[in-house]
Amino acid sequence: MTKTRGRMGPTLLLKIFGLAFFAYLFLGFMLLPCLNTLASIFNTKNASGVTDPLAVIRFFFAGNMGSFVWNSLKLAVCLVVTVNIVGVSIVLLTEYFDIKGARILRLGYMTTLIYSGVALVTGYLFLYDSNGILTTLLAEAFPGMDPNWFSGFNAVLFTMTFACTSNHALFLRNAIRGIDYNTVEAARNMGARPFKVLWKVVFPTLIPTMFSLTVMTFITGLCAMSAPTLLGYDSINPEIVRLAGSSSADEAFPQARAALLSIILALFTIVLLTVLSSYERRGHYLSVSKTKAKLQKQRIDTPLWNILAHIYAYILFIIYMIPVVMIVIFSFQTFGAIRMKKLDLSNWTLINFFGSQDYQYLTNRGTYKTRKGSISGLFANEATLGGIKLSFVLSAIAAALACVIVVVACNYIFKNRNKKSGTLMEYCMLFPWLLPTILICYSYRVYFNSNDVWYVGGTNLYYAGHVRLLIVLAYTVVKLPFSLRMIKAAFYAIDEELEDAARNLGSSPLVTFLKVKLPIILPSVLAVFALNFNALFTEYDMSATFASSYGTTYAMVIQSMCREEGLYGYNVNASGRRCASTVFIMVVSGIILYLVYGVGARDLGERLEAKDRRRKRLERLKGLGRRRKEAAV
Repeated sequence: MTKTRGRMGPTLLLKIFGLAFFAYLFLGFMLLPCLNTLASIFNTKNASGVTDPLAVIRFFFAGNMGSFVWNSLKLAVCLVVTVNIVGVSIVLLTEYFDIKGARILRLGYMTTLIYSGVALVTGYLFLYDSNGILTTLLAEAFPGMDPNWFSGFNAVLFTMTFACTSNHALFLRNAIRGIDYNTVEAARNMGARPFKVLWKVVFPTLIPTMFSLTVMTFITGLCAMSAPTLLGYDSINPEIVRLAGSSSADEAFPQARAALLSIILALFTIVLLTVLSSYERRGHYLSVSKTKAKLQKQRIDTPLWNILAHIYAYILFIIYMIPVVMIVIFSFQTFGAIRMKKLDLSNWTLINFFGSQDYQYLTNRGTYKTRKGSISGLFANEATLGGIKLSFVLSAIAAALACVIVVVACNYIFKNRNKKSGTLMEYCMLFPWLLPTILICYSYRVYFNSNDVWYVGGTNLYYAGHVRLLIVLAYTVVKLPFSLRMIKAAFYAIDEELEDAARNLGSSPLVTFLKVKLPIILPSVLAVFALNFNALFTEYDMSATFASSYGTTYAMVIQSMCREEGLYGYNVNASGRRCASTVFIMVVSGIILYLVYGVGARDLGERLEAKDRRRKRLERLKGLGRRRKEAAV
């Protein structure tokens, strides 16, 4: 008995230390900052210097704060309609109906997976802005057209409609592929028309997925940041960021107003996620045949509807692909061609990516002046290269931290799955999902912008270079819920008998975890790391909240790249460098998605087959080389 206690001593001590450290992280970096934001609403002082708990509430109803909430709600409701229409359309056109060129169409529809956020919005601005390519062509064809048509609500709705269909392309596509074709064929044999089969048989099986996508789309519209900021639409998130950078000398209690708007967003998010969770717990079942058949694409028999479906499919394809194609092409054009938005096919250049050139311009005095290195490429410009390096490091650290924390937490949750401690741990890890990202970041900015926070040793984390640590913490916390749901699913693949066998052989819990469990879940953990990194590398919302000279991430550099383009002969080819930045983001995102959903999604058999094909190809090449040598001799 004494020996058992001795062996359990270090394990128990490590467990206590781990739980205490987790409690420290949860209280200090999740709960307390948000509670501080909530309390700040009721600690405001009026003009007489007296604390007035309801001052901000009265200001909300008397001022224009309500308009920001209304604008966000209007955008969210409209997005639910437009995104579902377009999202369902692209999935049906590529997965359910027999449309010619479906593979090419699918690639076009899924381009939003490789560039999003500020990069996507700048791509649309490149086409539809007042001096954009398509706007310029339309203005020449229709002289009375307003060149500033692409701004405000309509521009945000149009951009986000096509930007937010990536979830449909991933999740709804999988749901349709999982439909049992026997049920579709049975309905067709009973005389049902194709569209009636679609409405009565197919759509009911998609309701759970559609409900989840609808809720997430509503939250996305409610918490939109990059599109409203760049396209000039007054919604909640941009106003929170603006108020966070203001002071009481500029306007009435801006910090408390920002806090109130953040709490309103949080309440909407909590209600929606609660409804979604309740709906999922009810369960949805579908009766299928014993032998499931793979879904076969349905031909549209009516010639007119078939033609209209093809026209609609390729119109959507053009809308998706034009920004991508134009950005790629213009990234290899000179700054003059980009500024005039006119292609010069005889003059291609790599200057937007590599190297630098001098720029000569005419001054007001009629003399020419030269700016050394004013035309610089993406990888030669100090600002963009610094943004890339900073975002790469911060995103990699945060993605790795989120995976490590979640792996340890999942191991504890599965060991205590029937205990309240395991359930409590899981709920704590999912806590950031209840709050909008902007609330978490704003709470961090306010709470840690002080020397009085004993949780972090009295260090002001928003001061100077410390803001980078604050960004990493925010990145990590925001990615915990997603990482938990993905990695927790991988833990279900671990056979408990393997752990029992290792324990019977005398392995400690730590050795069992490292030698048995970790190798099994490692592919999933690496996939989650890649997806987290992909999302954080071009993240804009959090970067805007923590904006400072020490925390200028890649997305912030892209956003501000063209603000002073060409002023006094500096930063001449900022638009070209922005195009090159978008291409770079697409390449990085595409490689990561291929590694995760291409190579990483293959099972063991497929990997062995690919390895065997590479071996045979190498042997053929070696044999060909030997025969050539023999022939030469």
